[in-house]
Amino acid sequence: MEHLANLDSYSVLIVDDESAIGTVLVQLFELEGIKAIATTAPTQVAVNIHPHWAGVIISDMAMPQLDGLSLFLQIKQIDKDLPFILLTGFADIYMAVNAVKRGVYDFLEKPFNNEHLLDVTKRALEKRQLTLENRALKKALDAHQAPGPRILGVSPSITKMRTIIDKVINAPADVLLEGETGTGKELVARYLHDHSLRAQANFVAINCGAIPENLIESELFGAEAGAYTGIDKLRIGKFEYANGGTLFLDEIESTPMSLQVKLLRVLEDRQVERLGSNKPIKLNIRVIAATKVDLSALCRQGLFREDLFYRLALVTLTIPALRERREDIQLLFLHFARIASARYHMALVPLNPEQSTQLTAHSWPGNVRELRNLAERYVLLGADTAFGIELNQESVRASMSLSQRVEFFEKLLIEDALANNNGSIKLTMEQLALPRKTLYDKMQKFALDRKHFLS
Repeated sequence: MEHLANLDSYSVLIVDDESAIGTVLVQLFELEGIKAIATTAPTQVAVNIHPHWAGVIISDMAMPQLDGLSLFLQIKQIDKDLPFILLTGFADIYMAVNAVKRGVYDFLEKPFNNEHLLDVTKRALEKRQLTLENRALKKALDAHQAPGPRILGVSPSITKMRTIIDKVINAPADVLLEGETGTGKELVARYLHDHSLRAQANFVAINCGAIPENLIESELFGAEAGAYTGIDKLRIGKFEYANGGTLFLDEIESTPMSLQVKLLRVLEDRQVERLGSNKPIKLNIRVIAATKVDLSALCRQGLFREDLFYRLALVTLTIPALRERREDIQLLFLHFARIASARYHMALVPLNPEQSTQLTAHSWPGNVRELRNLAERYVLLGADTAFGIELNQESVRASMSLSQRVEFFEKLLIEDALANNNGSIKLTMEQLALPRKTLYDKMQKFALDRKHFLS
């Protein structure tokens, strides 16, 4: 038996006072590609277990030094979510059932079926991995609980972007944000403002593509009363209103060519004149422009002024699409779901492994905005409705192995049958032509509870 000091290298710990059993089980798991280690000393287990261990414990019930239930209670004090599987003799079944009620993951009666043990253990390992991932997500969320907008993520692209932002946060430099629709360009702009020395002044946002061409000049620069027909009082423009703070020009690519030269002059001179006035107004302002297209390509096509592009692009931040930062998807989903849960006063149900796989596999054409909408629907309508609306099941299945696809399809069939039969086990058995025990085994395997299908 190996020493437990290197336990982190293994996924399964077998505890049995009979060394021969431990040896056989280690070989069984290693044939499946699962690293396992065995010990005959149950009293040494708890001192080597920590809450970050990504493994499962399989323990005999009857051991002279320390019985399996007592060992479980020790482990529960260290990590209540660590899967613990008991191997019991016939005489211990009553005790094992009580142990399950106290949190033991499962128990198997001796002599047990090797395939069944492997199946139970694999599911326990999946659950353990999901638990640790959720903890990591929560930790990452808690690390971003400072007031104001937060740029969440642990992916290399987001980490790199935050590093650049930290360097220029207080620099008097204009910024160009590039990114697809829904990636969060305005959030990044607000983050730059709210975490800078300009935070006490105004943050002013304007969508250049949403204002008619004949009005955008007065919107940006302002106008004196009587400057043109229809204006009978002074109009403060966005540049002037944002003075001391930040002006966010979204969809800058939509700016009319006739206005671009005037915009360039304001950016270079750092002063603005209202329409109908000859008096310049000095500006202490940061301009953040955003685009969903390649501005340099528009310059080559003669559709955007090259000098304005270079003036805006002094600092360029490229916001990655969600499909390029898949490490952040579950973190962002949990963040949006927690916000929705608080807003709508509804409970937040954790994702199961299949739903987590769906999130990661989806292509997210709508980027973070699409993910946020899904999280809100998930809280409001439940997983079946929300995920059915949003996620492409074909993309999920395409990422699965053959055995995963079979299980995925099998689970869907059982869920549909339970739903169609209002949770009736008898009717579901008849529809699927399954024996009662087989149906129960499969429902346990897929974590299906008939109560969830009662109307």
